[in-house]
Amino acid sequence: MVDIARDDDTIEIALPPRFAMGERVISRSVIRNDGTYNGRDIGEVLVNRGEIGYVRSIGTFLQQFYIYAVEFIDSGHRVGMRAKELCTLDHLPPDVLERLGERAQALHDLR
Repeated sequence: MVDIARDDDTIEIALPPRFAMGERVISRSVIRNDGTYNGRDIGEVLVNRGEIGYVRSIGTFLQQFYIYAVEFIDSGHRVGMRAKELCTLDHLPPDVLERLGERAQALHDLR
């Protein structure tokens, strides 16, 4: 049996989930099929960096991490992702919105 490597000692599930159901998020990285996505080859790109999706459900993995099932509208894929692979578009902090200036409205219009 293969050992599953835990990439950090943080117990995410000790805190509330970072994202909520229905929240609009953006992928921070390219996500490739690790063999758990049926109908696609291992290594095939499922989600590109910058793709926008919506959190559809929240589960846990290894009693340590939250896994967010995110539905990406453009590609049609529903992929399980960790919080570190996502960024919210619905609840950006005020200082980030201020730095974005006029572009903040463009983010709001992306639906």
